[in-house]
Amino acid sequence: MATIETMTSQETMHLFDRYVIPNYKRYPISLVRGEGAYVWDAEGNRYLDLFPGWGCNLLGHCPPRVVEAVREQVGQLIHVPNTWYMEPQGRFAQQLSERSFGGQCFFCNSGAEAVEAAIKLARVHAGKGRYKIITCENGFHGRTLGALSATAQPKYHEGFEPLLAGFTYVPYNDLAAVARAIDEETCAVLVEPIQGEGGVNVPDPEYLPGLRRLCDEHRLLLVLDEVQTCMGRTGKWFAYQHYDMTPDIMTLAKALSGGIACGALVAEPNVAASLRPGMHASTFGGNPVATRAGIATIETIEEEGLLENVERLAARFRERLGRLQSPSGVVHQVRVRGVMIGIELAVDGTPVVAACMERRLLVNCTHSTVIRLLPPMNLTLDQCDEACDTLAEVIQKV
Repeated sequence: MATIETMTSQETMHLFDRYVIPNYKRYPISLVRGEGAYVWDAEGNRYLDLFPGWGCNLLGHCPPRVVEAVREQVGQLIHVPNTWYMEPQGRFAQQLSERSFGGQCFFCNSGAEAVEAAIKLARVHAGKGRYKIITCENGFHGRTLGALSATAQPKYHEGFEPLLAGFTYVPYNDLAAVARAIDEETCAVLVEPIQGEGGVNVPDPEYLPGLRRLCDEHRLLLVLDEVQTCMGRTGKWFAYQHYDMTPDIMTLAKALSGGIACGALVAEPNVAASLRPGMHASTFGGNPVATRAGIATIETIEEEGLLENVERLAARFRERLGRLQSPSGVVHQVRVRGVMIGIELAVDGTPVVAACMERRLLVNCTHSTVIRLLPPMNLTLDQCDEACDTLAEVIQKV
């Protein structure tokens, strides 16, 4: 087999300038290899990655069990359509069901696709005349037209109007606002249990149970977008498990298969029954490679005790980053739920991201002023301390 010579970052950038649509703002670095919490660029520089894969790489880069499962599977069966049965898909569905609320699974390839499926299922289950869905301000549900319509942030809507009709936006963490928005045409409430893109916003303890009660009272479906919070990100398999409630539907993606593209919808069996043959489909959804990777992801989390490690990391991040917080300083608030961390600044966070990158630390800024960290759940405490030291130094200089 012929080997491909590694280009320099500059050579790869020239290639993109010529052949790739420039719809992303990209950093001037070409990454070529990853292992655990680290990635390397074409020039051999190593970076500590606290935002691996935009949250997809919850096990870090190239987790060994996932790599081995994928290698084995691609030598057996790469893809067959969903007109056939596939053991890996059935086994993965069972594992997700048993670790959540006993629902049934529909598989797709991304979070946006999972949300689209949830929108369709909520409408068809409610029946004729009930089609409205309540969503929250500062939420984010994806870039496809239906998911974009469910996303209340106007900056994502520009240029794509008219959006899909039927979405009502209310403030997050406000039960009274949800109650006021319900009418006879409402079929569901769709909400993130923790808002990610909106700034790592953690709701009050009574919020999700309160939504459950409202939905029960008005015969609405409660749909939780767990795309960013699933697979142990918050210290439990799913974020709703921190509260005394269960959803009717939840959407999953990002970390679902250890970095391999995979999305899913999990629905209560009586709700799932409304999605009949011919109503919805996904060509690549639930393919053997992605679902084998998902099984290996669950095995890694359980066999390495990573849910417990998330709690240790959360405590360390909370303690270390909490020192930066002061009423009159640059850091207004630090929000930590498992390995989902938001550092709210009093200034623009873009220079912080750039300064961290210069020091070989990769972080993200969302909502303009929130430094967002989604580190791998197998990060070591030493790596955590190294990252916090760099962040402290950079933020203090800002």
